[in-house]
Amino acid sequence: MGRPCARLFFMRLLLVEDDVLVASGIKLGLGNAGYAVDWVGSAERALEVTQSETFDIAVIDIGLPAMDGLTLTQTLRDRGLTMPVIILTARDALQDRVQGLDKGADDYMVKPYELPELLARLRALLRRSQAATSAVLRFGGLEMDTGLRQASVPAPLPADGANPAGRQPLELGPREWTVMEYLMLQAPKPANKDKLLQALTGWDKEITPNAVEVYISRLRAKLEPHGIALRSIRGFGYRLERLGAD
Repeated sequence: MGRPCARLFFMRLLLVEDDVLVASGIKLGLGNAGYAVDWVGSAERALEVTQSETFDIAVIDIGLPAMDGLTLTQTLRDRGLTMPVIILTARDALQDRVQGLDKGADDYMVKPYELPELLARLRALLRRSQAATSAVLRFGGLEMDTGLRQASVPAPLPADGANPAGRQPLELGPREWTVMEYLMLQAPKPANKDKLLQALTGWDKEITPNAVEVYISRLRAKLEPHGIALRSIRGFGYRLERLGAD
């Protein structure tokens, strides 16, 4: 079997489901597959959190209390949110599926469903989403291709003085990638540590400051040979800087 965590790079997923038992099962399965899952029990709460938080993908049950999942999806789209959405429902009529897609859903799964199929559909939507928004982030000599999930740095000059060797891969673990990507998106501004912690774990899992420092330390060791410093900003977070810059 493959290692999904290494492929997903800790994608953050919003689960909107009012049934606690069902939500617990979905969270467990998706969490084991490498997703950071945040769960809310109503459309109203989902609208609140998406105003201040960023998610890579959403799984929304259609049968929510008060505002249903279709109305929620349309409202999210009306607000300009483009994250992929999968609708979960017990309704299997063609018109229901068509309505869900017309409201802005990217996919539609009828209950009961198998977890492997849900995971496959999530991966497919994420691939399409990443391809559409692929970008290369740059800081100093470091480049991160967010679509291909590849990082690289300039290769050292050959000892014989021949032509430069171009670029070489910079190996990053899944959480190292998440930290690095967040730092690159914020640069040259400092990155807030609390938001970084949330990107790594979601709401209801805790990661200690010491554990975060482990990832920061590993990144420092990988970046400094290539002229990039990772500076700690007391009481706030971290900032990328070029070594030797004034």
